[in-house]
Amino acid sequence: MADSSFDVVSKVDRQEADNALNQARKEVEQRYDFKGTDSSIAWSGDTILIKANSEDRAKAVLDVFQTKLIKRGISLKSLESGEPHASGREYRIESTLKEGIDQEHAKKIGKIIRDEGPKGVKSQVTGDELRVSSKSRDDLQATIALLKGQDLDLDLQFVNFR
Repeated sequence: MADSSFDVVSKVDRQEADNALNQARKEVEQRYDFKGTDSSIAWSGDTILIKANSEDRAKAVLDVFQTKLIKRGISLKSLESGEPHASGREYRIESTLKEGIDQEHAKKIGKIIRDEGPKGVKSQVTGDELRVSSKSRDDLQATIALLKGQDLDLDLQFVNFR
């Protein structure tokens, strides 16, 4: 019998992130406490650029965006934000959405599967994802439960279960 397998990936639905950003932009434009503060949020290539006239306003815009991401089902583990820095007369925060599993995290996940997972479960790194395989589908489901219970600073999805 062939091995069953699944892939561990870390991806962000770009359309949902774009919708969250647009919702946050509309809220910032309409909210009373943001009137006259030149606060904005927009895409700048692959990064998200937040501008405001004070450090607190910039953090408030980031908070609005984070709220919209959560409502859209995107984990905040996928959002990497810098600290507000002054740029002329305004403060800026640059944020990016993390995608893919880097080598360091892939090795860490592989070690967790080897040490704590069921026997006979193998993991293999392919690019920016991890393929986990075993003869038993029950072992694979136990592995998924194990990885969901871990406190990794990545938003993991489990796809291609076959």
